[in-house]
Amino acid sequence: MNKNYIPNTWKDLNTHYLKALDTKWYKLLVKLQNLLSVETVKFYEKRGIDTIHLPITTGSISSPMGRGSDSSPVKINLEGVETYLADSMQFLLEYGCRLTEKGVYYIMPSFRGEKADERHLCQFYHSEAEIKGDLNDVISLVEKYIKHLSKQIIKKLGNELETMVGDISHIVKIANYKGHFPRITFDQAEEKLKLHHGEDITKYIEYHKGWRNITTEGEHEIMKLYDGVVWITNYDILSVPFYQKYDTKIKGTTKNADLLMGIGETVGCGERHSNYEEIIDSLKFHEVPIYEYKWYVNLKKEKPLNTAGFGMGTERFLMWVLKCDDIRNMQICPRFNGQNIIP
Repeated sequence: MNKNYIPNTWKDLNTHYLKALDTKWYKLLVKLQNLLSVETVKFYEKRGIDTIHLPITTGSISSPMGRGSDSSPVKINLEGVETYLADSMQFLLEYGCRLTEKGVYYIMPSFRGEKADERHLCQFYHSEAEIKGDLNDVISLVEKYIKHLSKQIIKKLGNELETMVGDISHIVKIANYKGHFPRITFDQAEEKLKLHHGEDITKYIEYHKGWRNITTEGEHEIMKLYDGVVWITNYDILSVPFYQKYDTKIKGTTKNADLLMGIGETVGCGERHSNYEEIIDSLKFHEVPIYEYKWYVNLKKEKPLNTAGFGMGTERFLMWVLKCDDIRNMQICPRFNGQNIIP
């Protein structure tokens, strides 16, 4: 596929900021970012879910390093106090659920300690929400959100997109999608990969002691089987962070789900442990020090509540829209760890 419309100006950070000003890509990207922000507000306002203003610093990271973690935190020294730049403020969204009737959401920056690559940015934008309910409730919310955004993109920017990227049938399909997106468990995904590729599927599934994870290649293979969009649910307990609720119907798994589209995982969601006993058991099982999450444990003890939430990387979603395969093209002002970039 000819993708000459993708600028790749980020490769020369000394000239990017000037070249971007004359590139149709970045002018359209601004319009897409604006649409996503405006339509996100409209979407949640219609459903009575409130936005919440939260800090970007935290003392209790939601994706601690360890088994099942795919990111490392960004530690900073702020006026003599060691703290972290948030990878997600999911914990405070859970807190916010206890202050509101239906739930809360935001679009705000997130930070990662790793180097950027085709799939990951060091600084990116998260569209996240937490609602009162279970995994099925939040999956339904995500599907309505993705469909809403797709409809508005076609309505307001469809002609510009078609001029740039050519075929936009992938967006039209989701905008007009009837019913729920396909959904399979991790076990079913593993079986389908074995069915098509034989017993040795280590290219597609990583096997660790006590848990499995799907690779980028595995995600792509599964998406091929489901016409580009599919949920994978019920990951192994140790492959996801400690806050995901166990699924008692499928032993050894959690009530979580990843939505695969575009380059792969674009949305991650899950149901949370609702009470003190559950969260203590999970922290111990994941070998995460309880004292680091004392406030979170106390919250579950004093104010137990069944909630579920999701996070969508806005750049990954817009990559799908623009048929882009390198996320580093999705930042108007690039930011890479270990580099002082001007402006």
